[in-house]
Amino acid sequence: MRPTQQQLENYADIIVRVGVNVQPNQKVVVMAPITAAPLVRLVSSRAYAAGARDVHVEYNDEELTRIRFKQAPEESFSEYPAWRANAMKGFADEGAAFIQIYSPNPDLLNDIDPDRMATSSKTASTALAPYRNALMNHENAWTLVSYATPEWSAKVFPGIPVEEAVEKLWDRIIDATRIGLDNPVSAWEEHNATLLYMVDRLNAKRYAELRYTAPGTELTIGLPDGHLWLGGSKENSRGVMFNPNMPTEEVFTMPHKDRVNGTVRSTKPLNYNGQVIDGFSLTFKDGKVVEFSAEQGYETLSKLLATDEGAVQLGEVALVPNDSPISNSGITFFNTLYDENASCHLALGQAYPVNLEGGSDLSPEELAARGSNRSLVHEDFMIGSPEMDIDGVTQDGKIEPIFRAGNWAL
Repeated sequence: MRPTQQQLENYADIIVRVGVNVQPNQKVVVMAPITAAPLVRLVSSRAYAAGARDVHVEYNDEELTRIRFKQAPEESFSEYPAWRANAMKGFADEGAAFIQIYSPNPDLLNDIDPDRMATSSKTASTALAPYRNALMNHENAWTLVSYATPEWSAKVFPGIPVEEAVEKLWDRIIDATRIGLDNPVSAWEEHNATLLYMVDRLNAKRYAELRYTAPGTELTIGLPDGHLWLGGSKENSRGVMFNPNMPTEEVFTMPHKDRVNGTVRSTKPLNYNGQVIDGFSLTFKDGKVVEFSAEQGYETLSKLLATDEGAVQLGEVALVPNDSPISNSGITFFNTLYDENASCHLALGQAYPVNLEGGSDLSPEELAARGSNRSLVHEDFMIGSPEMDIDGVTQDGKIEPIFRAGNWAL
């Protein structure tokens, strides 16, 4: 069913209070599809009630995006509005909180020339790098949530009336975000405590490497000295707790960019900039992708890997048990926010400096020397399954089970 007014208000409440934890006199930036306007209005109201100084809203329309990619001149994709890049950096410098409502149509740009997509993505990533780096260093509070749109719903639940598909997708969002409960904020506090428990256990282990085994996957990932596992709520550089992803089921850390070897196969489709990549495998040698294949979206994957030098190396390793709420729904969401929280996953590209002890205070050169990857992209892809086993190798060479048959074995 569609969310009740109370459930939508609960959603706005957890976004403002748990997601970004709005502070008095703080600016808030909301980016959302125009179809999410009812939620955006409630979020704005809640943010002002929490003491926000200003709520800046940017709406997007996917159909306008499609029109641009179909009809705009080729050279326009090498340009990005300087005023917007400067504005986003300015908001970040001022300590703004960032809320993104992410509800993509997975098939929106499937027939668009991948060269146009690659050029546009690289141009935007380059222009927005200062803003993005602030978020990846947890200098600002930020959160990513979703809203059920007709286009997304129809992809997740094909073959039924769109209205029914929207209702079914809302059922999943309501469950995953806990907004159907009597006290969603309290439920999120409890959930964050559970994730923190696993974070503490993994940080106490100080594994030297992780070994993955599953159908199509035989992969070893080295971990840098001083790596840190994170999960659930985080503390930004201003001492404010926030939840980057809602929902979230993962705990994650930094892989050593040069110590990844073997082959890994995806287990869910990847929606990358409006184009689907599916059934793909990556083979790594000394940290870099040296061979790849894809049943769908091969050219798009090729363009992603060619973005820059760091796009062929890993920036994140995340653990998510198969026995978790989103996974147990049995649904492929074609939305990275949801699919990555149903499955163990990795990310190509930029690493989070906060996953390294003292990482936020290191220069790019110092980070690289300690094994942190640098790139214009950070793209999560799902590899978990009920057949996946993961072992941790301790500093003294002892092998310990972390996952068995897709679930925790610590």
